[in-house]
Amino acid sequence: MVFMTALKRSANALKNFTPFFDRVVVERLAPEAKSKGGILIPEKAQGKVLEATVVAVGPGGRIQDGTVIPTQVKVGDRVLLPEYGGSKVIIDEKEYQLFRESDIMGKFN
Repeated sequence: MVFMTALKRSANALKNFTPFFDRVVVERLAPEAKSKGGILIPEKAQGKVLEATVVAVGPGGRIQDGTVIPTQVKVGDRVLLPEYGGSKVIIDEKEYQLFRESDIMGKFN
């Protein structure tokens, strides 16, 4: 339920923004602040989170004859990101990442 509330909030912030072509806007998941045993993890020791939620998707890429190839991800999908890459985008004081769909490593089912 918390996931859906956060997704609705993100969708409302991005109503006035649509990425072009095969670009995808994602919101990275928050890093774990506690270990499974309940020990607090300092910020410096927290790894970069490679999972994200898709919050906006472009219509798809075009090939030479002008045909549009639709994207394989949709809003709400959880995806695996590369360790580096993407562009930081700030919309309504919230930070998102912008990737090409081909840069996204995979999608969780």
